[in-house]
Amino acid sequence: MKLNLKNPIVFFDLETTGTNINTDRIVEICYLKVYPNGNEEAKTMRINPEMHIPAEASAVHGIYDADVADCPTFKEVARSIANDIEGCDLAGFNSNRFDIPVLAEEFLRANVDIDMSRRKFVDVQVIFHKMEQRTLSAAYKFYCGKNLEDAHTAEADTRATYEVLMSQLDRYPELQNDIAFLADFSSFNRNVDFAGRMVYDDNGVEVFNFGKYKGMSVSEVLKRDPGYYGWMLNSDFTLNTKAMLTKIRLREMTQK
Repeated sequence: MKLNLKNPIVFFDLETTGTNINTDRIVEICYLKVYPNGNEEAKTMRINPEMHIPAEASAVHGIYDADVADCPTFKEVARSIANDIEGCDLAGFNSNRFDIPVLAEEFLRANVDIDMSRRKFVDVQVIFHKMEQRTLSAAYKFYCGKNLEDAHTAEADTRATYEVLMSQLDRYPELQNDIAFLADFSSFNRNVDFAGRMVYDDNGVEVFNFGKYKGMSVSEVLKRDPGYYGWMLNSDFTLNTKAMLTKIRLREMTQK
């Protein structure tokens, strides 16, 4: 199965200092860029996270402080990564809920202006869970008939994700070999921000997806409770969430 691509697509995987998309940092990134003609380019980078890598994280991916002490920081390579993924759609395993938000946060911290909202996101894990309900290692065994060696290394996980998606297209005739279809199919909801704190309702209106205002229009809440905006900006939300909230607030102010 060859992917039917209109744009290049970048399969990527992150190894990080932990699982908190607000505060944890990237220690390794691997991406596999697949072009519409089938050509591939792969790149793996270790990143100095500028913070201690907790032992529980190192136990998963095998990367320790000493391994990245002399590596570049994300800020030093952010522009290069942004150039590599410019004009590309993105794919990963659990990427919509973790890798995409983490990558977006790192770009914001590095002050690299990249509009990731213009890309299509294919989450192979969501497709897998909707079809079979398993993990990446099980998905690789199920779809590709192979054991996933070196699981939890970014390079192995990235390659496996790419192979699983191609096998999913072979197995399920109802899946269209079209990135727009796969991006829509592999999304549980329509997020306004990458963390999913705000989503679009059936009418395309931004609504809160958490807390006491869950399900309520963001613009209406900002009018009714102006202090909620300040509370969110000073609380532990992602930079992307705060940026999207600010964008909505500014839009509403200009429409008055």
